[in-house]
Amino acid sequence: MAKDTVKNPEDRLNTPANIVTIIRVCLIPVFVVALLSPWPALFGLGDAFSNHEKAIVATVIFVVISLTDFLDGYLARSRNEITTFGKFMDPLADKMLVIAALLVLVELDILPSWPVIIIIAREFIVSGIRMLAANQGVVIAASWYGKFKTTFQIIAIVLFLLKEGVSSTEVTGVLADPLYIIAWVVMLIALVLTIISMVDYINGFIKMLNSNKTEDQKMELDLKEQLKLESQNLLELLKDKDLKIITAESLTGGLISAYLTSIPGSSEVVVGGVASYAYELKRDALKVDYDNLLKNGAVNGETATQMVKGALDLSIANVAVAVTGIAGPGGEEPGKPVGTVFMGIMSDKMEVPDIFELHFTGNRDEIRLQTVQAALEILPKVIETY
Repeated sequence: MAKDTVKNPEDRLNTPANIVTIIRVCLIPVFVVALLSPWPALFGLGDAFSNHEKAIVATVIFVVISLTDFLDGYLARSRNEITTFGKFMDPLADKMLVIAALLVLVELDILPSWPVIIIIAREFIVSGIRMLAANQGVVIAASWYGKFKTTFQIIAIVLFLLKEGVSSTEVTGVLADPLYIIAWVVMLIALVLTIISMVDYINGFIKMLNSNKTEDQKMELDLKEQLKLESQNLLELLKDKDLKIITAESLTGGLISAYLTSIPGSSEVVVGGVASYAYELKRDALKVDYDNLLKNGAVNGETATQMVKGALDLSIANVAVAVTGIAGPGGEEPGKPVGTVFMGIMSDKMEVPDIFELHFTGNRDEIRLQTVQAALEILPKVIETY
């Protein structure tokens, strides 16, 4: 018998709040038709309904649609039914209603186009910022500027709807009609809040980026400090065992050796290192099989084996570490994505080296640092057995 599954409340669609939101969206075309179409004539009401009466009917519809925004919000909160669909669709429905009303006002020559362009441009910019923030896993909360902006936009639209038929180009008509002046004052306030709320969103996004950058920098600094501590511990272990170490590095380019030699007194145990990027240097300095490099590339266990053996034979060191891999951003091979690293560790008491295949993620610097960290963590385990 199949078990009943409980659906996540955030995934539900048929909640009362969502139904109200869908109804609000469906009523937007009704509002547009009520204001633009010749519906009074179609119903034989041409004499009884002038443009002014049509505007009043459309205004009533617009107000009813606007009030449903408070209703669906109340239902969602009171019933604890805040859904993913509602969080997406509710603000979208508000924008659709406002933009539709503004475009109708432009169509009827009640409102010039420039305020509408400002408002629509703001919505595009804010929507883009929200998408970018969402990609970072961050939600930028709406400020009170945005809420007041929407309120003033709706009030301005209602006032302009009630003044349908008044031309904005007739100065005497404007001065003689206080309601029209009030409508423009409210619209200008809405435009100011529109711009302020957009700037507020941009500032919030910039702060988020700076915060993420600061956090990344802090993590990198913490890792670097940890690597210095691990380097010091490794050097002390080598001194206790009276051992010397050499490095052979490809993708890290001498970074392991750099961390070791950054510690005072490292010259007692660090012989040196070979930063062998080119195949020719791997062949000449570390005795890596050149034909094998040409055939199979440098990122494999065989190359790591020959590198660590070659480094150990190259000097008086007792311990050697070799790394070869792909730090990126390009260079991936089939079955070997960026972040693939082969590490070889060997002492002069080992017949064969220990080979480790490692996989890291991040950018080039992060992969290189993770490789250094892995070497500093694995080396003591090998040296302890010396």
